[in-house]
Amino acid sequence: MGKAAVAVRTFSAASLKELLAREGATLVGVGDITEGLSREITHLNRGIALAVNRSLNRDTVDLLVRLERIAVKWLKERGFRSLAIPPDSDRINDKLIAKLYHLFSHKTAATCSGLGWIGKNGLIINETYGSKLSWATVLTDAPIEPDRPLTESQCGDCTLCVKHCPSGAVSGQSWSRGEPLKRLVNYEKCRSLKKVRPRFEEKPNCGLCITICPFSRNGHKQG
Repeated sequence: MGKAAVAVRTFSAASLKELLAREGATLVGVGDITEGLSREITHLNRGIALAVNRSLNRDTVDLLVRLERIAVKWLKERGFRSLAIPPDSDRINDKLIAKLYHLFSHKTAATCSGLGWIGKNGLIINETYGSKLSWATVLTDAPIEPDRPLTESQCGDCTLCVKHCPSGAVSGQSWSRGEPLKRLVNYEKCRSLKKVRPRFEEKPNCGLCITICPFSRNGHKQG
């Protein structure tokens, strides 16, 4: 007879969430990310999603990195391993660990922790702040009790980002956790806009699909 599976006792992340909120985090969630992990990091099956309600600039990136360090220190003091996945705009590619960054998306941690869904614009949308949050993630093997995930889009019949995308890059399809390979946005078309509109050359995108979103318009931005 095979050995019976040993149940792993989980614990609450309430104290960690409170600590990170005091240090400047707008939202903190914990997700069971087992289904979204590559073979190289399957042992790190909890994702701590960190979001700040600030424009993405150097100060925002520094804040997110500092929050990650606080979380990593908290986990290490309790004997758990972790891997900080930095904000997308702060990935130093000449570091050996950078090879692991592409194996995990902040979107996975955000949706698995219930902090947002993937909108038709291909971005994380939170019901309070829309797509205007900036994100980072800490992966860990700590058996933290996960929050309830979001598995379906909450965009409904809204197609504003589809109608107003100047490059026609937004397909209008709705995200579902059960269909992770569905192509919501044609990023080649999105990037091509820079060739014909020079004012967007220094930006990752035009941002219209963010500002036109009702959830983003109703949210509040700091910083």
